[in-house]
Amino acid sequence: MLTQAVVAILAAVVVMGATAAVSRRRDRVADVDVAWGLSFVAIALALAAAWPDTHSWLLALLVALWGGRLAVHIARRSRGHGEDPRYEKMLGGPGWRAGAATVLLRVFGTQALVAWIISFPLQVAAAYDVQWWPVVWVGVAIWAVGVYFEVVGDAQLEAYKARPRESRPKILDTGLWGWTRHPNYFGDACVWWGLWVAGALSLGWVPGLATVFAPAAMTFFIRNVTGAKLLERTMSQREGWAEYAARVPLFFPRPPRS
Repeated sequence: MLTQAVVAILAAVVVMGATAAVSRRRDRVADVDVAWGLSFVAIALALAAAWPDTHSWLLALLVALWGGRLAVHIARRSRGHGEDPRYEKMLGGPGWRAGAATVLLRVFGTQALVAWIISFPLQVAAAYDVQWWPVVWVGVAIWAVGVYFEVVGDAQLEAYKARPRESRPKILDTGLWGWTRHPNYFGDACVWWGLWVAGALSLGWVPGLATVFAPAAMTFFIRNVTGAKLLERTMSQREGWAEYAARVPLFFPRPPRS
């Protein structure tokens, strides 16, 4: 297991290091968001290549489909935009002006470390053999639900933003956005619970329970810290938001209410 952990952290560091070099040339720290999904792809592929079997390559495929799509989506969405205000606030100014050491440690290094921790179920899966293959396919199904919420939610939001401002509703409350105020974040959580089930839990109760902190931490942060609730600080200022929030749940979806 120690060897798998070393391979995983090296893969994450390589991706974040390469992205940091590009980011510094572009003077745009937000490029790290593109590398977030790619760091998991690198970890999963490195583990599958070092300890190849059907299970590891299946997990690598799932992670590559999720992380590759996410990276492309974020790259397209951020094209033509300047620095992300989140990073300006974190670093006390735009770009790399806070200093290379500060940016590398607080942004790229931190994200590499978090990716390594969240990928523990993948690392354990590379170290041990599957005990319950039916559990693997349950995990794949949960992963598929998550990808559906992410892909469809992002597509519906893009279609909404493409409409002329004067002819579209002030709040997107149709489709998946009528079931949850953050379908993409809910989908992200499902993806990592699915990978935990398909990866660690399929090995047995002990590996599963030992790594359940990974999807739990991911869910907590994207719901309460870096994702949904952070975004709502600004979204809640929009006209009609209070009525929308009263009808549609923050995170876990349910059928729309009138």
